[in-house]
Amino acid sequence: MPQTALIVIDVQNGFCPGGNLAVPGGDAIVPGVNAAMEKADIVVLTQDWHPAGHSSFASTHPGRSPYDVIDMPYGPQVLWPDHCVQGTPDGAFHPDLDVDRADAIVRKGTDPAIDSYSALFENDHRTPTGLHGWLRDRGVGAVAMVGLATDFCVAYSALDAARLGLDVTVDLSLTRAIDLDGSLDGALVKMREAGVTLTGQP
Repeated sequence: MPQTALIVIDVQNGFCPGGNLAVPGGDAIVPGVNAAMEKADIVVLTQDWHPAGHSSFASTHPGRSPYDVIDMPYGPQVLWPDHCVQGTPDGAFHPDLDVDRADAIVRKGTDPAIDSYSALFENDHRTPTGLHGWLRDRGVGAVAMVGLATDFCVAYSALDAARLGLDVTVDLSLTRAIDLDGSLDGALVKMREAGVTLTGQP
């Protein structure tokens, strides 16, 4: 019987209040995420893990500001504040997250030349993180996704998982959004169109 994996996306200090790219209410989901992990067959945590000077950081591009959009070889790229730099407290998991429950941790965004919102592919939509093969080897046919942020890393992960033929559910009550210029509504529409099941309320 196919197993279901819970993918917990980027519940890190950098995306919680006080972090360098704080998502409003990002820390509020932690107790619910821990409870969901207790019930899951398989748990995977993802971790944004950027080298200093990453190409997605506005500080790397003189004259640019955070949230500007530039064209990169792989397509449009939002420029972010420096966040989740490798080995920094900002990049660490939220201290209340039950990381010991994880069966695997996938670090993404490690290539300085390309960002990686999705748990499954870098932003060129072609270079895999290795997670799909790991799930396939364990007989996973369905994934439930929670974490941060709804409209970027969660949505990109859900869309990629659906494209790979997995049965995908996103529990919106255990996500929070950045909502950059209507990005949340756009992400919800794209996920529904891709066949992703959306449950709960953000």
